[in-house]
Amino acid sequence: MDPQDVDLSVQFGPLTLPNPLTTASGCAGYGRELAKFVPLDELGSVTTKTIMPHPRSGLATPRMAETPSGMLNAIGLQGSGIDAFVRHELPWLAERGARVLVSIAGERLEDFTEVASRLNGQPGVIGLELNISCPNVADRGLVFACNPATSYDVVRAVRKVADADLPLYAKLSPDVTSITEIAAACVQAGADGLSMVNTVLGMAIDLDTLRPALAAGTGGLSGPAVRPIAVRCIHQVHAAMLAGRIPPVPIIGMGGVRSGRDALELALAGASQLAVGTALFNDPTAPLRILDELRTELARRGFAKFTDAVGYAHRPTPAERLP
Repeated sequence: MDPQDVDLSVQFGPLTLPNPLTTASGCAGYGRELAKFVPLDELGSVTTKTIMPHPRSGLATPRMAETPSGMLNAIGLQGSGIDAFVRHELPWLAERGARVLVSIAGERLEDFTEVASRLNGQPGVIGLELNISCPNVADRGLVFACNPATSYDVVRAVRKVADADLPLYAKLSPDVTSITEIAAACVQAGADGLSMVNTVLGMAIDLDTLRPALAAGTGGLSGPAVRPIAVRCIHQVHAAMLAGRIPPVPIIGMGGVRSGRDALELALAGASQLAVGTALFNDPTAPLRILDELRTELARRGFAKFTDAVGYAHRPTPAERLP
């Protein structure tokens, strides 16, 4: 099969996207830097860095540290706030034909609904990604995504104020006892899809200063080191959907995708879209290269359509189908 004959199109709510690739939140800013290397309209979508109600300076430096096969970061959700984003960034993205998935967050439930309301009817916005992996100051600083009840509350509240035809994706943390319980709560609350997974909490010690390498102490680990965790989480949640324990919704898979083979692995586990994140820091052209490699990997295995590969690892083998 000629790789160029492979159909990479995917459904995203009412839209058909040309391919399943997006950017992972926080790894391409608002798209301006990435646009110097990749035409944004050639990606299936562009996921923005997380937007909050007000401008935010983030945490003290140092905020990033390299680790074997990964990177630690504790940026602290630095950003310009929703007003500046709507005024300056969204029009710029719309002019370039980008299909924009906006990542939103807050310290309180009301922060999420405030930002979501401002994004209704905005040009180029095709969906919202709810970054619930941040502390809830109203609940003793506990992370929303670590509790099924608070996860449910955020998704439910945003679903009530967001446009009915605007897909909502809940971004899940792997740092939980049972990710399927959190996923089930989000879908029950009205999530149209899930983004899996956010970074894994980690720490590094600087052997010169003999102190934590990050000023915040801990940070989120991303990159190839977390891909097996992402594969496990996606596989578990997709399996729960197949078993009827969670209503079936699409999954955006992310975590260490730096090649077409990596992307295919997440798809086989159950991801119907794929996000590239940490790889962008050393190769901003990675998305287009990964798409070409993904076509080749699919064609090599006889998949005429990307969607045929989604969840394929869950299918029984011929031996398992024997009575």
